[in-house]
Amino acid sequence: MAYAIAAYLHFLAIFLLFGLLLLEHQLFRLPLTFERARSLFRTDILFGLAAGLVLASGAARAILYGKGLDYYLRNSLFHAKVGLFVAVALLSIYPTLTFLRWRAALAEGRAPQVSAARARWVRLVIRLELLALLAIPLLAVLMARGFGVMPG
Repeated sequence: MAYAIAAYLHFLAIFLLFGLLLLEHQLFRLPLTFERARSLFRTDILFGLAAGLVLASGAARAILYGKGLDYYLRNSLFHAKVGLFVAVALLSIYPTLTFLRWRAALAEGRAPQVSAARARWVRLVIRLELLALLAIPLLAVLMARGFGVMPG
């Protein structure tokens, strides 16, 4: 039963993470209004928290439940899955830094100024994050079916 609850919480965290990133993609368009900028700022904070939940619940599943940590560490698809998650985390730094630069403008109740070039980069990075997040469940399904196990 505990395994099922841990899996469920992990899936919920993943859905939340993807939903928040999709919301960021929807909210980030020029011209940027104060309301959307404030929502983006808050959504990005929640996105970071959701990423932490995904990581914590995934670690709990790998260490405490399932096939055991040794199985996962000997699976190349697990390494690819974790690698994609790390890539998403690294990619997310650019939008997060962009949103953090808005604090002063938001505190003054005004919309931050965003150049068209920066907006294109932020949208591109968010789209790359979404694409990487879409690949992770495929790797998880293949891994659960026994693919990727390295001899050892």
